[in-house]
Formats: sequence, C-alpha cells, structure tokens
Amino acid sequence: MKKINLLNETIIVSKDKLTQALRSNEEFGITLKGAIKYPPFDPADIFIYQGKILSKTLSTIDSSKQALLGADYTVVEDNSRILIKAGDAWQDILAYNVPHCDYSYTSEESVTQFADEEIEDMGWMIIDFDVSYKELIQMLEEKADITLVCVESEDPFHFSGIGYFNDIEATRKILFDFCQNIITEKINNDADYALDLLDEDQREAAEFFKVI
Repeated sequence: MKKINLLNETIIVSKDKLTQALRSNEEFGITLKGAIKYPPFDPADIFIYQGKILSKTLSTIDSSKQALLGADYTVVEDNSRILIKAGDAWQDILAYNVPHCDYSYTSEESVTQFADEEIEDMGWMIIDFDVSYKELIQMLEEKADITLVCVESEDPFHFSGIGYFNDIEATRKILFDFCQNIITEKINNDADYALDLLDEDQREAAEFFKVI
C-alpha cells in the first residue's frame, strides 16, 4: 500500500501551466501528481483542487494562506514551480474524489462499503462467517496494491482517507482467496461452523466462495 498523508505532502505544479489555467477563466483541476486538467475530468485522476478562478494572476501568490485557490490552501512560488499544501482542504478534496474512489473512511471508524460490485458482494457474503469490513480492509491494505490518500494526525488523533485499488482484478482475487480460506478453516476446525450446522446464509456464502 502507498499511503499519502496530505498534511505532510507538497504538491508541485508548473508555474507556467498554472498561470495558463488561471488566465483562462475556465474551470480546471489540479491532480495529486501536480498535473493541470480541464473538464471533463478523468475519474481515474485524484484531485486536490477543482474550480474556476476569475481575474487571478500569480502576483497574488505569497507564503501565506491567501485565497488564490481558497483559504484552506497554502500556495508558495518557487522559481518555475508552485508548491501547494492542500491538507486543510480535505473536505473539498473528499467531495472531488469520493464518487470515484474504491472505498473511503467517512469517519474515524473503518470502511463500511466497497465501490466495486464484486468486492462488495464478497464483503457482504463473508459477514456471515463473523468477518468484519475492518478485518477485510486491514488485510487488503497489507496485501493488495492500494493507494491510500488521507489526512492523519497524532495529537489529537484524527484519520480520514480514500482508497484506490490499482489492480482491481488482482484485488478481487486476493479477497476471494482470503474469504475462501477463512470459511474453509472455520468449517474444518470450528464446531460452531460445522457443515451440518450452517444456516442458509452461511451455506450460500460457502457456495459463493466455492468451499462446498
């Protein structure tokens, strides 16, 4: 998993390209990688900014939180580069990206739903074998190729994040195999999940994961 804490991250943007976007008087976006994009925005991109700024020039840039991109962004000019700190704009960043991410921590609790239908079906099925979404996401963040964009602080503790599966087919297989192994282990070794004691939902899940 690649974890990107926006409170510690500086987004680097080309001064020339940002100048062009500002002077266009058109809506534009800035991606996590510092690229300038115009509508229609690609849902595969992760944006730290989207908006339209009228009659702005780079002469407004200084080292304070002036309203070039908004009060929650810190923008600094560094020769041919523009350096942006966007962590304080997290609520706006969520609005840009949650509709296109694979899962999100909408509070300090764990994930409650996956965007991908096949992965969500697996998550729903394995619940009947007493496996939580929290356990699933912990496993996936350890074993799958994931980009997790977040804001995280220690004192006071706060965490909020959005996750992206960089290889959806591989992620599906990792999750399927994990769930299949869990069910097999419980049926074989846990008396409470003996094959002849499975209820209808548990049997359906065991069949779904090709255990029986």
